Amino acid sequence: MTKNTLGIALVQMTAVDSLAANLIKFESIFNSIKNLQAQDKSNASLDLICFPENCLFMRVKTTDSIEGFDLSHSSFLWIGEWAKRLETCIHLGSVPLIIAGKLYNSSLWFKEDGSVQIGYQKVHLFDITLEGQAPIRESDVFERGCEPVIHNFKGWKIGESICYDIRFSELYSKYAYEHVDIILVPAAFLEETGKAHWEVLLRARAIESQCYIVASAQVGIHRSIKHNGLERRTYGKSMIIEPWGSVQLNLGDSEGVQIHRISKDQIKQVRTQIPMSYHRQIHRK
Repeated sequence: MTKNTLGIALVQMTAVDSLAANLIKFESIFNSIKNLQAQDKSNASLDLICFPENCLFMRVKTTDSIEGFDLSHSSFLWIGEWAKRLETCIHLGSVPLIIAGKLYNSSLWFKEDGSVQIGYQKVHLFDITLEGQAPIRESDVFERGCEPVIHNFKGWKIGESICYDIRFSELYSKYAYEHVDIILVPAAFLEETGKAHWEVLLRARAIESQCYIVASAQVGIHRSIKHNGLERRTYGKSMIIEPWGSVQLNLGDSEGVQIHRISKDQIKQVRTQIPMSYHRQIHRK
């Protein structure tokens, strides 16, 4: 059954290099969502909770190895129980997931019945060196994903991406050609690059794809549990952007969660005013 509106809980958090510490944050977030549901007098459903990239483990020391999860991991069973309790789906923006013996930066989907399925594997790995900072090389630990992923979710077409992908318009052009309604962009954008590029890239992707962008992000100072004194900073500003390109929700610079409703009518209105799908030439067959 197609729903005309979706209720989305956008999560912003400061994950660290400790699964146990991050699961404590998860429990606080889930309880906050439960309270928000209780306060909502409209009885409107909550359909999807969106967590950022690296939500279960944030590597603070760039040379640290990363222990992967498989689908039988106990933390996934626990998160699935929360999906059942809240009667909603949960999207983990990315976790270090073992697939066929290899490690991927991969999203996960938890259904209302608590079951879990693998989502999208990050295609563009973050291998960079910013001036005055140590190199960051995701490819040292992760395999690269190889294809876009589109989900049919309650009659909405949802395309997936992760963080650094946002700089590569060809991925989003594929989603635009398939007329997706939402593109997820979970992220852990660095503070410096976030100030320069985060919002402008997100808004551009919404405008060119004429769809919603739902971007859950890491925020603030990530102080290492494993290495005393080490820290990493991320930009925050988790956003939901509508198809015309305006920011409908911005979580700013602090941890938190907010629920926001999006509508298919807004997508239809934008696509009717500027019918880009009829004018698109590059992918025309």
